[in-house]
Amino acid sequence: MSRSMSISPASHGKVRSESGDSEIPRNVCGGESRLFWDDQLDGLRLLRLYCANMGNYTSALASDDGTTDEMKQYLSELPSKNLEPLWSQMSMMVPPSPNPTAKPHMWTYKEALPHLETAAKLVPEEKAERRVLMLVNPSMQSPYTTDTIYGGLQIVKPGETAPAHRHLAFAARFIIDGEGFTAVEGKKMPLVRGDVVITPIWHWHDHGNESDKPVIWLDMLNLPLFRFAPVHFAQGYSDPRYPSEHCDPCEFRFPWGPVEQELNSSNDAYSIYHYRLSNGKPLSTFLGVQAERLGPGSTFESQESQSYLYHCYEGNGRTELVTPTGETMTFQWQARDTFAVPSWCKVKHVNESATEQAYLIGCHDGPFLECLGIQRRKE
Repeated sequence: MSRSMSISPASHGKVRSESGDSEIPRNVCGGESRLFWDDQLDGLRLLRLYCANMGNYTSALASDDGTTDEMKQYLSELPSKNLEPLWSQMSMMVPPSPNPTAKPHMWTYKEALPHLETAAKLVPEEKAERRVLMLVNPSMQSPYTTDTIYGGLQIVKPGETAPAHRHLAFAARFIIDGEGFTAVEGKKMPLVRGDVVITPIWHWHDHGNESDKPVIWLDMLNLPLFRFAPVHFAQGYSDPRYPSEHCDPCEFRFPWGPVEQELNSSNDAYSIYHYRLSNGKPLSTFLGVQAERLGPGSTFESQESQSYLYHCYEGNGRTELVTPTGETMTFQWQARDTFAVPSWCKVKHVNESATEQAYLIGCHDGPFLECLGIQRRKE
């Protein structure tokens, strides 16, 4: 029988063993006992019994309700009525733990950069806002980097300006290399390595490069969520540029300097900084961004329901992962590498340097889950 474990924070939800009034004889399933979710957040108690082998469960039901042939005949008649049996899909629809479709994956900058540079040669300036290499999760198709986050590497050449537009998706960008600018709702701000810049929902914006070298950044958007709520669209501005004036400092731009200072002010081996708006709220109701510092030789472990798109700003180390299905893998990362961590993975970040700090930028869907009251962390 599985042991109890607590889940936090605000929901006070718990994963509990199946002992007690909900116990169903083991021989009904012919498989291992699993966990059920007792969700106290909304006052509903959802009790579900899961079997390691759903085929055994279906067979058990067939023998209870009649012969196997009768059950097969019954099931064969349902599709023509647009009906399906829930019991044969229970483990998929109401699983004992989060079951993301996305898989952990890493994109090294060393491998991606040559392809970005080739795109800069082949894709014309009028398509500069689309000159992006999408980070596509190997178990899914675009726009999925994780189940909820889209990531892409964009390059803008010297002298280029992407046409002004606006869209319903929220966007955050992390500047990887070079210098450029972005203008949001008429406020033009410089972009340098380490900056985080946001484009709130339905804000006019354009990007450009007035330097003599290419600028490269990591796009982070909530595009996958619009596959479930198909209401996303974009609108181009009537002119190539939206009228703007210089703005520095600006509420849409978060320079690296103050973030690094805040991270390094902690005496702990690990520290975290949450990017927030001036009112103290997350950057959006969909996605959040955080910076993490790992001191020399330090580690940090976590397991939570939110998924991450991580980018290494400085340092080198590794991240050890265990997926909800038990698959293990390790990513060896260095500056400018990017990797995806799906929901409910066991995560262990390790700074492999004995002398240098390591800094990770993490874009996550925490605000979205918090708004819905479905965020969980294993303590």
